[in-house]
Amino acid sequence: MIGVVTFPGSNGDHDALHAITQDIGAPAEYVDYRETEVGKYSAFVLPGGFSYGDALRCGAIARFAPIMGPIAEFAGSGGPVLGICNGFQVLTEAHLLPGVLLRNATLQFHCFWTHIRIEQTGTLWTGELARGEVLRLPIAHGEGAYFADDVTLDRMEANGQIVARYCEPDGTVSDLANTNGSARSIAAVSNEARNVVGLMPHPERATSTLIGGEDGRKIMTSVLNFLNVPV
Repeated sequence: MIGVVTFPGSNGDHDALHAITQDIGAPAEYVDYRETEVGKYSAFVLPGGFSYGDALRCGAIARFAPIMGPIAEFAGSGGPVLGICNGFQVLTEAHLLPGVLLRNATLQFHCFWTHIRIEQTGTLWTGELARGEVLRLPIAHGEGAYFADDVTLDRMEANGQIVARYCEPDGTVSDLANTNGSARSIAAVSNEARNVVGLMPHPERATSTLIGGEDGRKIMTSVLNFLNVPV
């Protein structure tokens, strides 16, 4: 069973649950942010939205939700955790992922389709992808500029923690494609163990041609192969 965590202000939880249960056909259910018993779950998705109204900083309050303690323990034991958009922000605030997400360089909210190039296929969420593969996914965020200091970024590069970068449709990394101004065009990262991944684009909103594309399916199904869940 995959747990889709719902915080006050989440709005991508419905999309994530529908993508997993309807488009992919795997078992999933909502997990309330106040829950502390999580033994039944084999993976977690922290969805997009505006947890706690993005008060203080995006994800800064959600990191203290009761569910986050058990999720930290789950992640520490190697369990798969995926943070999408606001979920990515929550994971950085909870120090389950390095870095932080800042205001977009344009100081505007971005809501359009973009391309990312897969850099790391050794995570539990990218095993079905090929290195250099380009995915077309939608984004919807105001604070999507990934940032970490150069020492941290160099260490992440050496450890293979850069999971994806913004790119042109042909896979070329460019400033033009990096619309939110992320350091080194980073769109997704992992922890050192590669079981926790955060990304700003929304794979759960790209799992069917009926809604514009299905490039996100491989991200959502990669973990199922790890869990030996037939789809």
